[in-house]
Amino acid sequence: MGVCGYFVVSWKCLVVLSFRVLFLVPPGLPVHSQGDSQTDNKVMDNITVRQGETVFLRCPQGDIVTHTAWLNRSSILYAGEDKWSVDPRVSLVTLNQEEFTIKIEDVDMTDEGPYICAVQTSRRPRTTSVHILIQVPPTIINLSKGIVVNEGSNVTLMCQASGKPEPSFTWKLLSPSGDLASDDEYLDIPSISRQRAGTYECTAVNDIATDVQTVEITVNYAPSVSEGRDVGVTLGQRGVLECEADAVPEADFEWYRDDRRIFNGFDGMEIEDAGQLSKLTFFNVSEADYGNYTCIAINKLGSSNTSFVLYEVIEPTSSTLLQGPGAVQDGNSGSMGTHVHTYTCLLLAILQFLLRF
Repeated sequence: MGVCGYFVVSWKCLVVLSFRVLFLVPPGLPVHSQGDSQTDNKVMDNITVRQGETVFLRCPQGDIVTHTAWLNRSSILYAGEDKWSVDPRVSLVTLNQEEFTIKIEDVDMTDEGPYICAVQTSRRPRTTSVHILIQVPPTIINLSKGIVVNEGSNVTLMCQASGKPEPSFTWKLLSPSGDLASDDEYLDIPSISRQRAGTYECTAVNDIATDVQTVEITVNYAPSVSEGRDVGVTLGQRGVLECEADAVPEADFEWYRDDRRIFNGFDGMEIEDAGQLSKLTFFNVSEADYGNYTCIAINKLGSSNTSFVLYEVIEPTSSTLLQGPGAVQDGNSGSMGTHVHTYTCLLLAILQFLLRF
């Protein structure tokens, strides 16, 4: 039998009445199980379902049912066995003397709202209404991009998410780990320091699920150079001066001998820069290389410097060993050693001569 065959004048009035009742139900209105014996209208408990799941709408029949239909706020879904909805997600599950059940698959927020089962019996019409509530897991939809700021700047990070129930937010500093945290969609960091640079995590959570995303903060600051360490090198040997600077962005290095800048390859010297470290290497130290050196680290925010002394280390000889530690030699040290040896031999000869008597 066609759909039109179901509908006589009284049924059309019932459908019109059902639509009127339906539009009088405000969306989201909390409802409780209750019955009305005078009007045969029944309101069932809310049905709460997660986005993407399937919801079943059951309507008890009973008595002698002549016509029955499921409706939502805007249209008839099913009239008996005949499907009026064009939505492929809606289908008939059961239709008999006991119940009239349909299902909606892969539910979304557009499916939330009141639904009415309208029944025409041999006695009088009755309706059963139910409100579907859709729960949606949180999804972070707007997160601050990674930023680069100068030390001392004020920083605000934003994290916004969709979801139902409305999600709550948590911010925390991950790397390096720290105690900075917030329970709001905005994270304010006044006068940021270099210690606050790193990876920040935003967590959006509701009763359904959790969504997590991260954002990176880079903090620029001027170079800070470690104190220079003086180096002693023997004449003709290899010597290295090392200069280390902490800076963001990484520093460029300049080396000076007194007030004169040194370039790579200058007078047999090599300059090697690798990240925070710069090395000045002497492959064959000469007398002219001993002296004072300065390392300067520079970036766009400033500069810092430190000084070094390259000094001579004299290798010990046999004569210096005889003289013991701390002995000082001059240019005549060789001839003096010869005289001392001769004098010692003379004393031994005199001693042996005296012992004969």
